[in-house]
Amino acid sequence: MFNFNLLHKDVKTESRAGILTVNGVSVETPVFMPVATQGAVRGLTIDNLNQCQAKILLANTYHLNIYPGSSLVKKHNGIGKFMGWDYLTLTDSGGFQVFSLPNKKITDDGVEFRYEINGEKVFLTPQSSIAIQEELGADIIMCFDECVEYPAEKNYVKKAVERTLNWARVCKDSHSKKDQFLFGIVQGGVYEDLRKYCADKIVDIGFDGYAIGGVSVGEGHDLLKKVVDDTAKYLPDDKPRYLMGVGLPEDIIEAVERGVDMFDCVIPTRFGRSGTLFTKKGKVRITNKDYRRDMYPIDTSCDCFVCKKFTRAYIHHLFRVNEVLGATLCSIHNLRFYTSMMSNMRDSILNDRFKDFKKDFYDNYNPKTNNETT
Repeated sequence: MFNFNLLHKDVKTESRAGILTVNGVSVETPVFMPVATQGAVRGLTIDNLNQCQAKILLANTYHLNIYPGSSLVKKHNGIGKFMGWDYLTLTDSGGFQVFSLPNKKITDDGVEFRYEINGEKVFLTPQSSIAIQEELGADIIMCFDECVEYPAEKNYVKKAVERTLNWARVCKDSHSKKDQFLFGIVQGGVYEDLRKYCADKIVDIGFDGYAIGGVSVGEGHDLLKKVVDDTAKYLPDDKPRYLMGVGLPEDIIEAVERGVDMFDCVIPTRFGRSGTLFTKKGKVRITNKDYRRDMYPIDTSCDCFVCKKFTRAYIHHLFRVNEVLGATLCSIHNLRFYTSMMSNMRDSILNDRFKDFKKDFYDNYNPKTNNETT
């Protein structure tokens, strides 16, 4: 079963609050999805993820197909069972990783490349991407598409759009699992006419949800907002909208304002592993010497397990002695910062106060890393 119930749209913006129900599991939107690339969110247990109030995990088709292989995951009855996760799962198509590889060869039928680990030569097609994802058994899967880096000439982006559309048709025809739901992806670079064209055609093909692809590829914050503006308005109101690979809190807020419902990114956990923490005042670098004797929690307004239990001085100490627990605690805090931010945005939308939420956030939040100590 798949259902998206759009509960309310903010009266002053395009921001939306909804409930996504897949296979009997309901998730409130807008929602942030932690990235479990190889079947795990690095350094975190399932209990940690539950503490962070995560509800959907994203796993990576490309990496899981290399190892352990989709057939082994299938024997566990899917990626959720494989990693002991009780909520929803989503797999990408593998396309983003493939298109970032050197010496790939793109044709109208698929992409030829070599696996990074063992050098094995592979030809990935829309059909094989769907077949792998069906074995991985995620609740939501993605069409195989051509992701184009920024900047790119319009003529090339136009060709990539046509490939993406052709592959989307093949993906839909190849998909057969009734308990698994397929999202189409809109490409088109930074060109509004191509975004509209691709969105219209993808919607005509018809999918369970729609993703905005080809962002976070070097275009920057202002162009990201433009791409979302140029795409979201052409997507149906009654289907979930997913902005792939984004990102920073300020990027997510701008995209929610423009009508996006779903997000994923490695940023909160990757930053956490390096000691960079998100707080209501902005990012702080916990390895800075200013925190050596700091007795405050990471963020005095945060309700996460880490902020309730530990001081900045303790977490600073963990990094100084190279204790892996430091990376784990920072990742827990950052994920809870993100899930809390999504929840607060949702509440503001339901009460027609999204503009107030956004103003309050920016009034307090410094996007540059700082060393606030109170």
